[in-house]
Amino acid sequence: MSVSSDQYTFQDALHSIQHVNESLSDATARLLSQLTQSERLWLLDGDEAFWPGLGQMMLDRYNRHPYVHGAVPRLLIPGVCFTDGPRGVVLEESTTFPISMARGATWDTSLERRIGQAIGLEAKAQGANFFAGVCVNLPRHPAWGRIQETYSEDPLLLGDFGLALTQGVQEHVMACVKHYALNSMENARFRVDVKIDEDVLHEVFLAHFRKIIEGGAASVMSSYNSVNGDWAGQNHDLLTDILREKWGFDGFVMSDFMFGLRDSAKSVKNGLDIEAPFRQQRAMHLENALAAGELDWSHVDRSCERILRKQLEFTLRTAKSQPDRSVVFCEEHRALSREAAARSMVLLKNEVIEGQRILPLKAESISKIAVVGRLANIANTGDKGSSQTFSPHVVTPLEGVRKAFPNAEVVHTVSLDEAKHAAAQADVVICVVGFDHEDEGEYCIPALRENPSLRTVFPPTNTPEDEQIKKMYEKEGDDQGTGMTTGVGGDRKSLRLRQSEEELIREVTKSNSRTIVSVIAAGTVMMESWREVPPSILLSWYSGCEGGHALADVLQGKVDASGRLPFAIPTDEAHLPFFDRDASEIRYDRWFGQHLLDKLEVPSAFPFGFGLSYTEFSIHNVTCEKKDDSAEEFEVRLQVKNVGNVQGRFVAQVYGLPGVPDFPTRILLGFAPKDINPAEQVIVRVTASLRPLQKWVAGRFVPPKGNVAIEVGQFSGDKLGGKAALTLD
Repeated sequence: MSVSSDQYTFQDALHSIQHVNESLSDATARLLSQLTQSERLWLLDGDEAFWPGLGQMMLDRYNRHPYVHGAVPRLLIPGVCFTDGPRGVVLEESTTFPISMARGATWDTSLERRIGQAIGLEAKAQGANFFAGVCVNLPRHPAWGRIQETYSEDPLLLGDFGLALTQGVQEHVMACVKHYALNSMENARFRVDVKIDEDVLHEVFLAHFRKIIEGGAASVMSSYNSVNGDWAGQNHDLLTDILREKWGFDGFVMSDFMFGLRDSAKSVKNGLDIEAPFRQQRAMHLENALAAGELDWSHVDRSCERILRKQLEFTLRTAKSQPDRSVVFCEEHRALSREAAARSMVLLKNEVIEGQRILPLKAESISKIAVVGRLANIANTGDKGSSQTFSPHVVTPLEGVRKAFPNAEVVHTVSLDEAKHAAAQADVVICVVGFDHEDEGEYCIPALRENPSLRTVFPPTNTPEDEQIKKMYEKEGDDQGTGMTTGVGGDRKSLRLRQSEEELIREVTKSNSRTIVSVIAAGTVMMESWREVPPSILLSWYSGCEGGHALADVLQGKVDASGRLPFAIPTDEAHLPFFDRDASEIRYDRWFGQHLLDKLEVPSAFPFGFGLSYTEFSIHNVTCEKKDDSAEEFEVRLQVKNVGNVQGRFVAQVYGLPGVPDFPTRILLGFAPKDINPAEQVIVRVTASLRPLQKWVAGRFVPPKGNVAIEVGQFSGDKLGGKAALTLD
């Protein structure tokens, strides 16, 4: 389309900002003034008509190409070009990284930022300018189906990792943090109302969102659920009072897809800027709402200004980033995925067998390996919902072991009898158990089946083709289409392994005492019925496209077992908070995970932050000091010595003991990984935050005062750690 010389286009605005010193605000206002009323409304939703867009999704797959929102060719406005995540870029055949929970287990935010940079490059190379994969919902209960998309049960880890990913991605494209807020139930996500007290909301469930917003995230995605009686996608308290007025957010808010709002005019007034991903409720209702006075054009212009400003800002900020498609699934990104997967794996148990610990394996002493289990030779990178990625090749555990031990015979079996026989003949057994997309993930049962009232959010069909798509979508059965695997996933029904896999562990260990159990999962696995049986247990996660190679790297000791649990594993499900996967209403409080175990005064199977190394460390001389240049940070110093004979990664964890009634016993305040050579002693410095100790009182945060006890250890409650005291004003 030709552009008139008297029009002020998107490119003119960029030129004016760069070369004429026009401010971003003025250029945005001037560009907005060029849009007709129809074009302004066009900015507020997706560009594809609803039924054709849904039909394309069903007949092809979800998000193969970017979903475009608000492109205006007349003025060269590119629109918001969406790709999903967070395992990587969902578009085409991109690199699959380990799931977010695995990356949280690295306790290494510099690694996460590098992953963000790679994701940003792959997104931009494939036509996206917006990555909606910074998922930081707090998993109050480990049964949550999409726990794999977030990093930890702890708000500090969530905030630090979400910020690192955001910063890396935003070197290339806009990043979107989601799902705001209190979204940690999957089956009931379209109907559940989450009740929560104001202090718990701010201190626990929004703390990580706040940090990422303050760090400059371009966008926020609202959640499906209701919060204190109002849908999150049109909730004034969340979208305006807190997000914009308290935190100063200047970006735009996008809805979750298709069912993310229930009242078009109210959503615009209360702070939701874009309805995603198609022309849907707003295309049906906004013109009439404006004509009837239910909505004012000033509300529309406010959203348009936010959307245009961020597009201009990030087009300028990322102008030097011009990757071509060769970066997609490139060797460097696959190597990064392998590094992250290896660093994520958590060694939970490593006993001595015949005079030495079973791990790491010595290749020269092994001639035959039995790799057993149904998951050992399948590409199992996580659920098959909206976060699914499509790498051209995924390295399975079996493939990784065969490549790493070329001189050994590697036998793979699945059935119990064959596994027992193979185990008895092998030098070592690698037993691969756990979950897949049928056990946990996004709940892709047709939404209308269980929530028929949602039909009101769909536009009418206008053609026979539209009607056919509607019938396909609404049909009963397990196949909804949309390119996702349906009829499975959702919130977990059980936190235990399949009974057949528990039996497999017991039987192959009887056949061969040198058995290593590799557990593929996204969150807590209850292990009480079998964890005393095998000598070695390795939590190896859904570990991305290079996961099999990474597993072999850890088994051989090429990479230290350096992952640390980002959640606590209890001994009994009675020590978890109440959870009803079909609830229509639920109350959230601050008691879950390690904090609940501490409150109940019951031991964990494995505490928050736990993980073994191939070496051992000692901690000495812990000191802490308030930072002069920050009201909320302090520095902890400690001497750490590697007392073993191999290099290892020490993860310093700083906890505060507030000693306050009705408050957690022990709260994570900071962390830092450090690689240390054998017999080496180093000074480790950790920048820690006082924010987790603040209390929300009468609409504001009140900082802690007096003396605060500080613990530094290798996990929560580490009795071999060090202690110090911090004096506050």
